[in-house]
Amino acid sequence: MAERARVGSGAPWEASVGYSRAVRVGHHVVVAGTTATAPDGTVFCPGDAHGQALAVLEIIERALARVGASMADVVRTRVYLVRIEDFDAVGRAHGSVFGEIRPASTMMQVAGLVDPAHLVEIEVDAIVDDTAG
Repeated sequence: MAERARVGSGAPWEASVGYSRAVRVGHHVVVAGTTATAPDGTVFCPGDAHGQALAVLEIIERALARVGASMADVVRTRVYLVRIEDFDAVGRAHGSVFGEIRPASTMMQVAGLVDPAHLVEIEVDAIVDDTAG
């Protein structure tokens, strides 16, 4: 059986809800839905979907690194928007990171997120090729 590695980001809900920011089992890495939330619970870039998306992607990148993966290993993203009109702004942020990587991706509108200040939530799946190079 493959070893399971779990990491947190310090978000306030991880311990109380009982989940990890990222879990790696073998070559597979799953990063939980991630919002622009600081460890103290404050929201980065209130009112700015593009800024929140960039902050989310930085949090995801750090979580991936802690389990031996990178953004280049991402094969799927799921993007949840509170306001569908933020599609272009969030898409630009997503493209700035994944423009060359080109993972499968879904972007959809949702009724709301945990904190009303959250405008975007992103989750990713990655597959690490430990045999490369």
